[in-house]
Amino acid sequence: MTANDGEGTADPDRTLALLWRHTLGEQPGARGPKQKTTVDAVVANGIALADEEGLEAFSMRKVAERMGMGVMSLYTYVPGREDLIGLMVDQVTGEIPHPQLAGDLRSRLDTVARHLWAECRRHPWLLSVDTSRPALGPHISDRYEWELSAVEGIGLSDIDMDQMVTLVAGFVLSAARMARDMDQTQQRSGVSDAEWWAANAPVLEKVMDGSRYPLAGRVGQAVGEVYQAASNPQLAFEFGLARVLDGIMAYVAAGR
Repeated sequence: MTANDGEGTADPDRTLALLWRHTLGEQPGARGPKQKTTVDAVVANGIALADEEGLEAFSMRKVAERMGMGVMSLYTYVPGREDLIGLMVDQVTGEIPHPQLAGDLRSRLDTVARHLWAECRRHPWLLSVDTSRPALGPHISDRYEWELSAVEGIGLSDIDMDQMVTLVAGFVLSAARMARDMDQTQQRSGVSDAEWWAANAPVLEKVMDGSRYPLAGRVGQAVGEVYQAASNPQLAFEFGLARVLDGIMAYVAAGR
């Protein structure tokens, strides 16, 4: 794909240089005799657009329109849509300093998990980004170094260290997607979870016959009364994180 199709990805070397533009002391994305804006401004506008509309509707053309410039001019700063998203991810990864990792292993990993959870809640579009080949920019690299420091010095192999922080991050991302999906459902429907539950509870009480669904009926009723919704993402996050950390602590204690 090329820049002309509106969403292509160009030379990865140029993208990598853009990610490290402040360290390298130059902005290789800028071409032409006189630049009217900066790569930083393009990234900032991309983040603002994604925060407002999500990634499904995100395009280079919309970013250009937001900045009052032609889409082809935008390509003189950033090669394409996926490249820009990579720059945006790296930028938001570094927007809040990583908290100090203190206490025992459980406390350190809990801090790592909650920092990522808060980040995903601030920028739900992060959950739609393909991370199979992450943009290895300075902030993402700093994040990985910070995460690994939480499990350094406890006797794990390097591979186990990577797998441990991957496990924690994977759980957080899954829990955050459930929270995002509930938020989006409420926004699209205009109906809160409590309103939805109140409207559907009478029907569910009739069809969830106690003799046919003894467990689902009993548990579902308890869930509905407590959550006033089909689920509670915050509670699921808290419960799941505790169980993940339980497993990690047992794994380390066993000397694996």
